[in-house]
Amino acid sequence: MKGGGTNLGKIRKKYRDPQAMHPVVNTIISVLLGILAFACIFPFIYVIIISFTSEESIVRNGFQLVPKDWSMDAYHYLWSMKEQLFRSYGVTIFVTIVGTVISVLMITFYAYAISRPQFKYRRFFTFLAFFTMLFSGGLVPTYIVVTQFLHLKDTIWALILPLSMNAFYIIIMRTFFLKSVSESILESARIDGASEWRIFFQIIFPLSLPGIATIALFSTLGYWNDWFTALLYINDPNLVPLQSLLMKIEANLEFMRQNMDVAIMNQSIFDTIPQESAKMAMVVIATLPIAVSYPFFQKYFISGLTIGGVKE
Repeated sequence: MKGGGTNLGKIRKKYRDPQAMHPVVNTIISVLLGILAFACIFPFIYVIIISFTSEESIVRNGFQLVPKDWSMDAYHYLWSMKEQLFRSYGVTIFVTIVGTVISVLMITFYAYAISRPQFKYRRFFTFLAFFTMLFSGGLVPTYIVVTQFLHLKDTIWALILPLSMNAFYIIIMRTFFLKSVSESILESARIDGASEWRIFFQIIFPLSLPGIATIALFSTLGYWNDWFTALLYINDPNLVPLQSLLMKIEANLEFMRQNMDVAIMNQSIFDTIPQESAKMAMVVIATLPIAVSYPFFQKYFISGLTIGGVKE
């Protein structure tokens, strides 16, 4: 039995995967990755803790990991403007969902067209997309086009259409289609009589789900975090998105702090506003929904980023 165990150990050692890491190295790398992951998530945890800290404790003791006084004053202050807050949440959710769908469709249509060798003008449209990554018309011409020619000012489409196309995402999807979609599959579908629309939605779309989900995640983050577009094109308070509303609240708090004469005139109101904790609460309510949705994209996101990393 002893000799048999020795021989079994030699066989295992002989046929061990040469690319497998040593257990000690694997443990060290796992610990380092765990520390890195904790370092990434710790700031958000810290922000949540500060948002539940009383303003008096922050003024007296500064930011603490374990505050002496817990309080919900910051969330009560934001709840006092709940009507505008919920309205802005609804605008942001609508813009994010509709904008992501439109953006993904437009980007994938464009990228699929320039990825097919039978498309005669693919080089021209590829250069056209790449050129816009290097040069743009600028802010003023863009504003004139959106407001004077398209007449989108103070409309919900002003928050959607300017961000719907992204040349970088087009290049990513073009590479994805070239790497993951075989031309022979498309030729077989065409021989069977399938139209280009049917080929795209029944063959291309399922095969390209990791790449499309990656682009969808990028677009979702872009729409959800966008506040500058509303600053340019939106004056109607009913169309103000969440990020823009939070920016206005923070600007008002800063104005009250910097203009002490105004603050002294309204001292009773000024004292009841949890300034620092309210800022952190705004970060929480703006970040938490998109952070919760990220795990649903994670599997496809990782698959999409690794496309083209292995050479066949």
